Amino acid sequence: MKKILFSIAIACLFSVLNVAFGETFPDWHHMDKDTLNRSYNNSLAVPESKEMFNQWVKESQEFRASHAQFLDVPYGPSPREKLDIFVAAPNAPTLVFIHGGFWQMRSKDDFAFIAKPFVKAGINVVMVGYPLAPDASMTQIVAAAKRSIDYVQKHVQDWQGDPHRVVVSGWSSGGHLAVEVMDNPIVSAVVPLSGIYDLEPLVGSYIDKKLKLTQSEVKQYSPINDLPPKALPIYVFSGGAELSEMRRQSFDYGTKLAKLKQPGSYKELPNKNHYTILADMINPKGEIYSTLVHLLQQ
Repeated sequence: MKKILFSIAIACLFSVLNVAFGETFPDWHHMDKDTLNRSYNNSLAVPESKEMFNQWVKESQEFRASHAQFLDVPYGPSPREKLDIFVAAPNAPTLVFIHGGFWQMRSKDDFAFIAKPFVKAGINVVMVGYPLAPDASMTQIVAAAKRSIDYVQKHVQDWQGDPHRVVVSGWSSGGHLAVEVMDNPIVSAVVPLSGIYDLEPLVGSYIDKKLKLTQSEVKQYSPINDLPPKALPIYVFSGGAELSEMRRQSFDYGTKLAKLKQPGSYKELPNKNHYTILADMINPKGEIYSTLVHLLQQ
């Protein structure tokens, strides 16, 4: 118990140190529509992202083909509510990953490449698919994400997973959803990457054309407005080479967590953009990878 309390204390201190140095960002309230759109257009900011994504898809197809035992496992009523479960070993911890795409594109199938180094390290990986806008509202998307974690909670022992070691991570809009599902008691830690924590700036942007966010949804599903489970470790990562609004979103959420003395930390990785941050997640020497493995194996 003393060891656990000491670890939490150190994590809290680390969190405070990461956000102690003041930083200012352009105020989105004063941006015109074009500037605001460009502030969230990650693919435009990283021209090579299309080529990178094509490589991810290729690697993901290969990994899924060689690990086809539990693909497209349904967890809810809509066609996209399916999981890919990659089993590493009996009694292994489980990493749940929620893909990005601004809640309106991409697929779990495209991100299976992320599972490869974790399965190799003896960690089960669950890739979450979920309904997308405009076919689903933010309310329906969040509800589906919660159902996916409910399924993991009920069935993790079906693949002999350790129910006491389940960490949820997600990238971009998946980072937002990872935080939205953290109230499920099976979740032992959350690691959002380059996430969106305040939905208000998106209203009226190009992203909202398909989402059609209501004011009620903005208030209810913006993690910046919520109090997380008190003892749950939350490790927030963003890239130092990301767009200012993406950096601000993580910085503001990290600052909020530090003020709450939430276990975990906020860290901006130098020179990483919205896409290359995922390279750190799958690199055994990367800080994100190391954080995840530490949380999963402790």
